Parts: sequence; structure tokens; C-alpha cells
Amino acid sequence: MNGILNVLTETTGVVNEVPRVQFPNIFFDKSIIVNRVAFNIFGVDIYWYGVIIAVGVILAFIYAMKKCKQFGLIPDHVFDVAFIAIIAGFIGARAYYCIFIDGDINFFDLRHGGLAIYGGIIAAAIAAAITCVIHKVNLPAMFDVGGLGLLIGQCIGRWGNFVNQEAYGAPTASTLPWGMTGTTIINDPVVIAKQAELDAAGSGLYALVHPCFLYESLWCLIGFIALHFYSKKLKTFDGEIFLLYISWYGLGRFWIEALRTDSLFIGDFKVSQLVAAACVVVGLALFILFKLTKTKNKGYVMYKDSIACKEKNEAYYARQKMLEEKTKAKKAMKQAGESAPSILVEDEEQSSENQEADSDDKESDDKQEVEDKDSVTPEETPNPDEETEEADENEDKSQEE
Repeated sequence: MNGILNVLTETTGVVNEVPRVQFPNIFFDKSIIVNRVAFNIFGVDIYWYGVIIAVGVILAFIYAMKKCKQFGLIPDHVFDVAFIAIIAGFIGARAYYCIFIDGDINFFDLRHGGLAIYGGIIAAAIAAAITCVIHKVNLPAMFDVGGLGLLIGQCIGRWGNFVNQEAYGAPTASTLPWGMTGTTIINDPVVIAKQAELDAAGSGLYALVHPCFLYESLWCLIGFIALHFYSKKLKTFDGEIFLLYISWYGLGRFWIEALRTDSLFIGDFKVSQLVAAACVVVGLALFILFKLTKTKNKGYVMYKDSIACKEKNEAYYARQKMLEEKTKAKKAMKQAGESAPSILVEDEEQSSENQEADSDDKESDDKQEVEDKDSVTPEETPNPDEETEEADENEDKSQEE
């Protein structure tokens, strides 16, 4: 094994403690350090496997939020559905692995890997469907966005397998241009047996393995790019992108799974191969069926073009605009208050003084009126009887004259 991994000793074959991966036909005698631990927080190791999967999920979520308007979906609804689907997906991926793994395993012990993507997809799809029904969200359109997001997550997430030196394929001779080996791979019993066979034949070759994680990552990347542009111009019915996604991924996973040596089995069959084959058959059958029926139906309207969709979106974005304007107004008032506090204080003090002055004037007027009334004496007050007598005397005098 000398010349493949410098971390191997010639005498004992003991692997150096530093984990490494090498592609000898690409980088010759150069090896790549792949420490599983990314960093440490309060004494707890955080592994690259989890970090890489988290990055894939976040990027998939961001893409879905950016593309939701294209499919006629409201961002808040996409957030709700995606949040529930992500949680259910992790639970489903772990449950799927624990069910089909040959041996006892602790469901909650995630520090040594153990997630199966098909279990995650199935659980996420069920959870998303239930959430869409509850919130009255168009299910096929949501699944279209979800399919594109899944391709992003799977493309990036597979590099977690690279760091863990897992999800690789069967041994092959060292003539494979992209054949790989590593400090963990070299101790795999299957690889050891293959190397012993090559040594016995005196070929001078080394047992390398297929980088299946790389195959699947590139397969998902190609699928994402193709479906991304397909969804813009060629999509004709809701749910079409999701059907193409499960068909594309199933096709790639079927042949990639055939190369792997760490597959989950049900009897003599690889579970993921069976599921992948079913996805290809069902996905393509439904795609062809809906393509024929929907295109012939002249009255068919995709959800994004429907009246119901437009009304929901108009109401949502009008409400969002109103909330934004309120927020801006409050912010502007706050900034104005902070920039000129003395003016506001003076205005308040002046207003208070004016109110007090008005109140004093009113009290003064009321007091003066009361004093005026009190100052009128009984003598000054006109007597109605005297006025009547005086008027009668004047009348008599007039008649005498």
C-alpha cells in the first residue's frame, strides 16, 4: 500500500490517527485531511456531517422561499410547510435507517451517522401534504417547489458522506481515474479481500473504490439545473416538477445503489433499489398520464394563473405592504424623536403652559362675573311696580292736556 496513503506504515499497516482520503489517479500521492469534527462547543464535538447537511437544508429552504412566487405560493405558507417537513424528514430518515439496519441501534444516537434519504423524503412528503391540507395550500405546486429544494439539499448533503468516508462503492482496480481510498476505507473487509486478491495475482495494482457520494451529488446537481430551467418555460401542469424529480433521482439512485457495499437490505434485495425502481415507474407513468390529460383539457389552468391564487396573493402582498408602511412610519417617528428631543419637550411644556393659562383665565372670568352680580344692590335693582305707577301718571297727565 506504500505510495497510496503516506499515513500507512510499511511494517504493520497501522493507520495514522489523522483521517485522510486520497484520489491517487488525480492528485497522485497527495491526500486530503478529512477530520470528522468541525469544531467544539462547551466540550461537545460538532461533526462536519451535521454541519454539511444543515447547510444543504438552509440553501434548499432559501431557494424555495425565492421561487415560491413563481409557483403562485405565499412565502408564509412555504415557510410553515417547509418547517414541518424538515423536522418530519429527519425523523423519517432516522426511522428508515433503524428499521432496515442489520443490528441493534439506538434511535437517538446520531453521532455516528445513520440517516436514509428515502425515509426522509417519504416522511417529509406526508407531513407536507397534511400541512397543506390544514392550511389550504395547493399541494401539487408546493411539491414542485419541494422537489427542486430536495435536489439542492441532496447535492450538498452527500459531501457529509465524503468526510465520514462512507457511502462509497465496491472495490475496483487502480485504473479507475476517479477511484478513491482512505484511512477508513482501507480497513473495510471487502477492500482488504480485494487487495489480497490483487496481491496474489501479482498485478501490482491497488484496490480503490467508487466514490458513490460524488456520483449522487453530481446526479442531483444535473437534475436541479435541468428542472430549474424546465420549470420556467416547459412546465404545463402542477406537480410535474415533483414527478420528474422522483423519476430522475430514482433512476440515478438505482444504478448508484448497485455499486454500494453498505446498503440496507430487505431479504436479498437492497431496499433503496426497490424504492428507486418504484419511484421511476410510478413517476414516469403519472407524468405521461397527466401530460396527456392536462394538455388535452383546454380548460385546465395552472394554480399560479388561477383567480383564487391571484386573489390570495393580492391580499397577502397588500397586507405586507401596509405592515411595511406602518413599520417605516413608526421608525421615522422614533428617529425624529431621537434627533430633536428638546423641541418635543419644549412643545409639550408650551402646550401645558397654555392649558394652564387658559384655565386661569376661565377661572378669573367666572370669578369676575360672580363679583359683578354680587355688587348689584337692592336699591339699584329696578322695581317693576314703581315703573307701572309712573307710566300711569304720565298717561293721566297726557289726557288732561
